[in-house]
Parts: sequence; C-alpha cells; structure tokens
Amino acid sequence: MQSNLIRSTLLAALMSMAAIAHASGGHAGGHDHDDAAIGEPGDAARITRTVRVDMADTMRFTPAQITVQRGETIRFEVINRGQVRHEMTLGTPADLVAHAEQMRKHPEMEHADANAVTVDPGQRGEIVWHFTRAGSVEFACLQPGHFEAGMRGAVQVRGNKS
Repeated sequence: MQSNLIRSTLLAALMSMAAIAHASGGHAGGHDHDDAAIGEPGDAARITRTVRVDMADTMRFTPAQITVQRGETIRFEVINRGQVRHEMTLGTPADLVAHAEQMRKHPEMEHADANAVTVDPGQRGEIVWHFTRAGSVEFACLQPGHFEAGMRGAVQVRGNKS
C-alpha cells in the first residue's frame, strides 16, 4: 500500500516536472538561451555535413575545436564513449555558466532544447544546428562537475558559406 502511494507521488512529481519543462521551453527550471547569438535549430532536410563529437570520462570532447561556415546546417553526431552520462549543449559563455549552475542545483534536470543532447554511456545522440552568424559558439557538458572539470569546446563560425 505504501509503495503504491510512493509510486503515485513520484509519478505526479514527474508529470509536474514535465509540464514545467514544456512551459519553460526545455527543462524544469528553464533557462533563456540566446538563439540569435548562437544560431537556430536546423532543418534535417538541409544538413550541410555531419561532425562527429566523442565524449569521454576524461571530461573532454573530441574534437574540442570545430570550424563551420556561416549558413551551414550541421548535424553533430554525439557519441558517449564513457561510463557516465554526458551532454553537449551549445550556448553563449554566459548561458553555459548559468545553465551549469542550474544543473548543480537540480542535477536531475532533463533537457528538451534543440541546442542540447544528453547521452547515456555507450549511446549516441544528435543536434542539428544552423549557424546564422560569424563568431564563436561554445559548447559544454553541463552534467554536475563536468563543466567545471573542463568539458567544453568551441565552434568557430567563419564568414559566409561558399
């Protein structure tokens, strides 16, 4: 009887978190990432190329530096070669720092943002992203402690696509 009450309470809590995540545009606790500064979700039918990104328990991305052309739509094929959950989140430096802080406070947070993918050990995921402005777009793993351990990288977006 008590286990049914616990299950019902947990289910209600999960449903509430899902509703909050949907309303906040991504995950419980929500954050406002600046898509205009980093680009926009890409259309899978317009992918220019695929870039494979490996994640490891050494708290590193390979490659950690990626170059694209403004106007390209990139499929990031993200592979977790480690034994713990990792993620790749594109963002501005300020957004990544703020989001990492939220993840430390709420480590159970699940993402549903187009600029992020969470990947369990031995699995793969993808982000399809359209780079609309030249400059630098950062990426990081925001699982608690990973960002602080140096699990980050950058995408250099060069001038106009040829």
